[in-house]
Amino acid sequence: MTDQTHLFIPVEKNDKKLSRGTRRQKGLPDAVSGWLLSLPLALVLLFFLVLPIAMIVVVSFWGATEFSIYPAFLFDNYEFLLTSPVTYQVFLNTVKYALITWAITLVLGFTVAYFLAFHVRSLTWQIVLFLLCTIPFWTSNIIRMISWIPFLGRNGIANSTLISMGVIDEPLEWLLFSDFSVILAFVHLYTLFMVVPIFNTMMRIDKSLIEAAYDNGASGFQTLTNVIIPLTKPGIMIGSIFVVTLVMGDFITVRFMSGSQKANVGRLISNDIALLQYPSAAATAVILLVTVILVIAILLRFVDIRKEL
Repeated sequence: MTDQTHLFIPVEKNDKKLSRGTRRQKGLPDAVSGWLLSLPLALVLLFFLVLPIAMIVVVSFWGATEFSIYPAFLFDNYEFLLTSPVTYQVFLNTVKYALITWAITLVLGFTVAYFLAFHVRSLTWQIVLFLLCTIPFWTSNIIRMISWIPFLGRNGIANSTLISMGVIDEPLEWLLFSDFSVILAFVHLYTLFMVVPIFNTMMRIDKSLIEAAYDNGASGFQTLTNVIIPLTKPGIMIGSIFVVTLVMGDFITVRFMSGSQKANVGRLISNDIALLQYPSAAATAVILLVTVILVIAILLRFVDIRKEL
């Protein structure tokens, strides 16, 4: 009886191996099936991402006159941009807006995410407070941005309140149509893009690690710098990529909040398009794209965000 059982078991295993091999022969190879599964997404990315970027690159080498655009392979657009001092001034202005906005949104976003993740114990209240942060996004960016104009104007609410309180004697001119108003609008528009990834990363931190740090005598600041911040780096990097790319590509905020007195790269592209100078706009867009890719590459050097994704 024992010998029969001993002979029966290998036969069953061999049958399973044979059946698996038969299924592999009848079906498609794993590599081919994987390519077929990714084909729809690859086609979407090809038509809606790769081809438009390729077209912009091609048009950036075309020539243009005051009345027409003609296909060519010229470096005139890039030569004009790279030799013009206005281009460097505009790019420096764009980088300034991006860095200041990134620093402010990082502090605000980290603080809000830290409060929601570690000071609000109830999951229900965490969801309620998080949804409360998203209320401004229920309206369009333009409406939220324009709402600052009557508040910061010469006769606006801010100046009127400060004058009535005796803090100032005359209205502050720099509150509106200045770098201050532009950065304020950027912070208002894009802080949530920093809050969400940081909060998502903090919620994944094992609370026992924080308790262990306190049990070993670490202070609150030491726990923050040695435990929480290192574990939150992926969320910080993702939020930084969002904020920096959005600020560097924005143009409508700079136009309205600066009163057309300031410029960034997005505004430069918008002006070229309005003047029907598409090759010049395309060349500027290519340079901006390369700049953004370099910034993202530098940020990705600090942390591997694939673990977060």
